Amino acid sequence: MTYKIKSRIWIEADDKVFLGEGRVKLLKSINRTNSLSKSAKELGMSYKKAWNLVDSMNKSYENPVVIKTIGGSGGGGTKLTSYGKELIAIFETINANCWKYLDKQLNKYF
Repeated sequence: MTYKIKSRIWIEADDKVFLGEGRVKLLKSINRTNSLSKSAKELGMSYKKAWNLVDSMNKSYENPVVIKTIGGSGGGGTKLTSYGKELIAIFETINANCWKYLDKQLNKYF
């Protein structure tokens, strides 16, 4: 018999979700596409939901996670800041360490 532990983690700021798996997927997509609307479509969510997620992350810390540029001759876009890139790396490290710990615990008992 094979046993697995299923779990999801997220980071909260002032009792509100700040960063989790879905938000990290959105940030990674923004980093690839430089577009919030393209990222929302890619992830199957509305632009409004994607914007609300980004806006809440931006308001949860003094450094912005993304910067939105207004259109013009070259068009607008959304760029991930260096802080946003750092958040992705931090979350992925914490998540990987969490899974290693959970696997050790499972192996210890089964």
